[in-house]
Amino acid sequence: MSFAIDDHLRPRRAALAEPRGHLSPVLVVECGSKGSALNKESRIGKKLIEIPQGVKYTLDGLNFSVKGPKGELKRTFPGGVKIEEEEGKLRVYRLETNKKAHAIHGLVRSLASNMIEGCHVGFSRSMELRGVGYRAAVSGRDLTLNLGLSHPVIIPIPQGIDAKVERNIKLTISGFDKELVGQFCATIRAKRPPEPYKGKGIRYEGEVIKQKEGKKGRK
Repeated sequence: MSFAIDDHLRPRRAALAEPRGHLSPVLVVECGSKGSALNKESRIGKKLIEIPQGVKYTLDGLNFSVKGPKGELKRTFPGGVKIEEEEGKLRVYRLETNKKAHAIHGLVRSLASNMIEGCHVGFSRSMELRGVGYRAAVSGRDLTLNLGLSHPVIIPIPQGIDAKVERNIKLTISGFDKELVGQFCATIRAKRPPEPYKGKGIRYEGEVIKQKEGKKGRK
């Protein structure tokens, strides 16, 4: 028994039978684009860092310390980059062109800029409590939250962080260390994240919670 092959199938079979060597020029071009991307400077990393009045810094190799009106911060940056002063401003340079140095170029610049800004003016973030009976209070160095549980939630306030409560439902967390401020806010939010049906919980000011539609009963 023999089967006839339609003519419209023959071009497809011929295309599938083509050698894979035709794809090699595409791969060469793509690899070349990745290599050229590593040679470009980061848009964030190449920006200069301004030093405001009242802020002093000390640079010893990769050890960077900043002192200002709000406090003092110290950090050791990873290798592959260096920080130099140019006309009263700081600039981050890459010492290598590998992938790691390209990745941390903008990171080091952002960390150094946040240290200077935090020691100068500080950072703050506001949060809201939504729910029946939800309220917050500050007692000494403890933050007490009533979140509809059988017991109040008490969170110690870290050193370098200030917490203020307005109308029992609005929290303002401030400090000179941006990482510490963000981490403490995340710890507070994790105690009662906003639920997706009525939006009850702790949220950042201006945060939009995508709410779900509840189950409908039978008509």
